Amino acid sequence: MCHRSLRANRTGIRPGAVAAARDMSAVAKTTLAVLILCLGVVAMPSPSSAAARASDRANASAKHASGSAGLFADWVIASGDSHGLPFVIVDKKNAAALVFYPDGRLRGAAPALLGLARGDDSVPGIGQRKLSSITPEERTTPAGRIVASLGNDLGQKNVDWVDYDAAISLHRVITANPKVHRLYRLATVSILDNWISYGCINVPVKFYDAVVEPTFTGTNGIVYILPEIRSIRNVFLLMKSMPNRRRRTDRPHSGAQRHRGWAGGERAS
Repeated sequence: MCHRSLRANRTGIRPGAVAAARDMSAVAKTTLAVLILCLGVVAMPSPSSAAARASDRANASAKHASGSAGLFADWVIASGDSHGLPFVIVDKKNAAALVFYPDGRLRGAAPALLGLARGDDSVPGIGQRKLSSITPEERTTPAGRIVASLGNDLGQKNVDWVDYDAAISLHRVITANPKVHRLYRLATVSILDNWISYGCINVPVKFYDAVVEPTFTGTNGIVYILPEIRSIRNVFLLMKSMPNRRRRTDRPHSGAQRHRGWAGGERAS
């Protein structure tokens, strides 16, 4: 008797509630499907390994191409600033590296590890110093536009020289010191732990081998490092309006050998 009263009361007060709920569920599912298509999200099982998490991070990094990095890439092509060369955008605020074909199509994207200290300039003469002498606040990844090329770092497998004078390069993630957990940092969803290097840009090994190295093999390319403190307009318009500003456009094409802290036997950071 009590159950019948409750059922009758529920259906009497809210006629068609079940049908309405079903309609709302259908609308919600449709809306979610459209959102997934717009964002390019693919449903995946919960990752259980660092490799799977890194893959997720790479997919997330690719989405930055539709954000500030994507707008900047549009400017690069529209202005002809890359002069028909392939180019890389290092989005420091989002700890991501995006590689583009000469025509502006995205070739690949991946999470990146950056200099420990926030900042957009290098300390003068830092490229001639030992790594052990560089203090934490000096470990920045400088912003700017650079003509980059493949080279060697004291016998280490090739790296992409970004700022030769400051000994800054884009290279495969360095794992020599397990205490800093660089592979784990690349794999985590958060970007808050991606500031750890001495200034070099560390990317996943597979990404470097499959995307970065082929892009720069036999050719130079342009690397744009977007600022994290100053504005993009300030960094890049100033560089265009000041011809004497060091743009690092005269570096060796390939085969260059260089490394920070030569006397100390230290390698890329």
